[in-house]
Amino acid sequence: MRAIVIEQYGGPEVLQHRHDMPVPVPGPGETLVEVACAGVNFMDVHTRQGKYARSRTYPVRLPCTLGMEGSGRVVALGEGVTNVAVGDRVAWCIAWGSYAEYASLPAARLARLPDAMGDELAAASIFQGCTAHYLVEDTARLREGSTCLVHAGAGAIGQILIQMARSRGARVFATASTPEKRAVATARGAELALAYDEGRFADAVREATGGRGVDVVFDSLGLATLRGSLRATRTRGLVINYGSVSGSVNDLDPIELGEAGSLFLTRPRLADHLADAATVQRRADAVFGALLDGSLSIERGEPYTLDTVHEGHERLEQRTQVGKSVVRIGAGSRRG
Repeated sequence: MRAIVIEQYGGPEVLQHRHDMPVPVPGPGETLVEVACAGVNFMDVHTRQGKYARSRTYPVRLPCTLGMEGSGRVVALGEGVTNVAVGDRVAWCIAWGSYAEYASLPAARLARLPDAMGDELAAASIFQGCTAHYLVEDTARLREGSTCLVHAGAGAIGQILIQMARSRGARVFATASTPEKRAVATARGAELALAYDEGRFADAVREATGGRGVDVVFDSLGLATLRGSLRATRTRGLVINYGSVSGSVNDLDPIELGEAGSLFLTRPRLADHLADAATVQRRADAVFGALLDGSLSIERGEPYTLDTVHEGHERLEQRTQVGKSVVRIGAGSRRG
């Protein structure tokens, strides 16, 4: 079978398009899935770069087949699998091996798809959708009247966070790097979209909230924004650092949280919020249901193939990727 494999860490040049890979055999608790589409994510880039080389949460090791999100059809079951059946259309995330024609995946990571959900939309939405869902529902616990700041508001997760927060009655502020991206954030529902302005977004947020600050900050950038996020948060508020796209913060003294107003700072990961098959299905149902009823929209970018997926990696690293893209793998994949 065809697959995109890495045997060493590095840039896009380490991606190997192999045509001689064996079809995997599912073990106990696993399923064999014929892959229709795979998502293209920063986590794929980070895997390729070696950022998870020592991770316990995401124990992916060399050599490996890339792709941690996708959609397809179940074609075989390992021992003990009961939550899906052969023939089911499914989607998954935080399970590697999706840049291939077939993938052996933990059954507990699979969510069954509604009949109306296309393969491409499923593969483009389950990772960012489930991430935004747990951040809003479990970590931030937003409700009517809550206030929040979403960094990278025009990004794939940022756009979903804005929409989910607004659907719960929260006031939403956002940041983005360009006027065009700030327009995307306001179109998704942000009350005010701000430039980063070397951290001075915090002053604008304070002014917009009467000096109080927001209840919650969703910070996916890390180094460039985290200290500004602390300044933008109300006393005893919550800063959620769920990514480090701009770099890791290596010099934060906990006393800074006290000085900023007895703040709470957390660094959650999706894997810990997909504890079992029922939770995976519940989150996926919420995301897919909102997409199908029109209450949630995602921006999709140019699709790739296994022959061109290196271009997707290059564009992500250069921050020129617009919308969420997928790799079309299965010849009969359903669009939508």
